[in-house]
Amino acid sequence: MTNIQKSPPPPIILASGSPRRRELLALIIPEFERLSLDLDETVLPDELPGAYTLRVSHAKAQAARNHIPAGAIIIAADTTVADDTQILGKPADDDEAHAMLAQLRGRAHQVYTAITLIDTQRDQVVQDLAITDVVMRPYGDDEMAAYIASRDPFDKAGGYAIQNQEFAPVANINGCYANVVGLPLCHLMRALQRLGVNLNTDTPGACQDFNAIDCPVYTAVLENQSSDGRVPDVE
Repeated sequence: MTNIQKSPPPPIILASGSPRRRELLALIIPEFERLSLDLDETVLPDELPGAYTLRVSHAKAQAARNHIPAGAIIIAADTTVADDTQILGKPADDDEAHAMLAQLRGRAHQVYTAITLIDTQRDQVVQDLAITDVVMRPYGDDEMAAYIASRDPFDKAGGYAIQNQEFAPVANINGCYANVVGLPLCHLMRALQRLGVNLNTDTPGACQDFNAIDCPVYTAVLENQSSDGRVPDVE
């Protein structure tokens, strides 16, 4: 009887320095390496949020490719907050953080995360895009000032973290919660499957347990019933 040797899984490289993406990815892929590179993330003239995040995540993945051995799978992601077509990046100072939070207060906006995977062995690129509608609560000026003073807004697109329990800026969402944190895990799982990588993990369960949420959209995402993860309005 011939023993069939299974090939070891390819190394996974997360092209991101984000601690939030590291935590989320570790829920479904226990072993991976990290590589963070500085890139120019300037928005191009008239560039829409979806196109912007897809372009930047692809640029991150391609930049990482130049620094890793062949045979690895690269995971890169980019997240941005958009008020209609206006892209809100990470605030540079207190005034920008205040302006962003005041602009979003009590209103709906969108969070986009684009994922780019590169299978360096087969030279194959796969991309996916998650969009979540987010409604902010009408927090007060004093709450904004205290949150800005905590310094939490300054490494986050739009100047806020949905998972910040003290400020708790979000009233409700339509779509993937993990997308707003920075890495939509079911979209990532869907993209990995397109590369032929099947994870032996309960991705929806792990995400819901970690984030303490009840997700209504994961089935639609994983069964490709929804391209972005949002639930369409029903008349």
